[in-house]
Amino acid sequence: MAFILKIKKYIPWIIRILISLLFIVSGIAKLFPIWAFEKQLVDLGITSWCYAPYLARFMISCEISVAILILQPNYLRQIVIPATILLLIAFSIHLSIEIFHHGAMSGNCGCFGQLIPMTPLEALIKNIICMALLLYLFKVTPGREKGRNRFVFLLLAVVFSALLIFVLFPFCPCKAYQEKNQKFLFNDSLNNQGFKIDTNFKNIEEKKITDSIVLKEKSVKEPEVISQQIVTVEPKSRFGKYTVFGKEKVNLDEGKKVICFFSPGCEDCVHTAKEISALSKKMELPPVYIFFMNEETELIPAFNKQANCYYPYTILEVSVFWELLGLNADTPGVIFLWNGDIIRYYEGLDRNKFDAGDFENACKSING
Repeated sequence: MAFILKIKKYIPWIIRILISLLFIVSGIAKLFPIWAFEKQLVDLGITSWCYAPYLARFMISCEISVAILILQPNYLRQIVIPATILLLIAFSIHLSIEIFHHGAMSGNCGCFGQLIPMTPLEALIKNIICMALLLYLFKVTPGREKGRNRFVFLLLAVVFSALLIFVLFPFCPCKAYQEKNQKFLFNDSLNNQGFKIDTNFKNIEEKKITDSIVLKEKSVKEPEVISQQIVTVEPKSRFGKYTVFGKEKVNLDEGKKVICFFSPGCEDCVHTAKEISALSKKMELPPVYIFFMNEETELIPAFNKQANCYYPYTILEVSVFWELLGLNADTPGVIFLWNGDIIRYYEGLDRNKFDAGDFENACKSING
């Protein structure tokens, strides 16, 4: 009996340590990489890319704050435990909505980032267990004597956590897109994204030749109009406005081009780059250009060395990167262009993932 009473005495502390570890692991896991958590918030429709960096860091700092505050005595029963339960209730409501709309076992809920994949149902069960433990903790935890609580400790924990995350993981504030660039942004549906995948390669080239003849005829018939105007040529594709890769100037809308969307710290991106590099030794590929995400850019040299590829690249802000690749897409992304038309589009690791065999056949068909 004495042993049971002794164990019972330590149960509240065991629960507090477990809850603290849960929140600290959950918060830190979302940081690596933080862009994945930001993208998840955007994909879920919770926020836009302009505010995703702020919301992601705020949510992570809240989790770290809970991990700290659950271990200290100030306002534990009055504020900390109830606030933690309310936070878990909010997460559980969101998970319930996701289960209703997309299914209980659909993908990774992101509770532990990319570190520990967890389905919405698994996450909901985890939250229910945590809430039950917190309710027990609320019941057995005595309130502190009047005058002994110090609210400043709570405030310091919250401020410290927020400053820590925002300082260690800085980002560039979102810049509003000009109206002239809006037509290059992706919509949610692939069919509405301007992805006109034309496998009739001959028709594309014939159309290009026909358009060229029409332009020449117009230039002959109306020389006085052209001579009085400054003609600005708009990019045919959303990728065409990017013309500098390293020290090389290029027109992505002209001829055959392969453009890749990689994150420097993404192992699957390295694997895809290796496949493309291997194909380039096997056959003649169109010129390859890489869009790197502006996250962990210090890893780019290691990425190139590991993938054994040194293609020209440029670095894009995270929001621009995803709007070009597709808001609902995922890395690695590979797009095969011919005169601005998309011939092949690969993204992520599911049904649209990069297929070296299919890509090779597409290159052979065009070269043939």
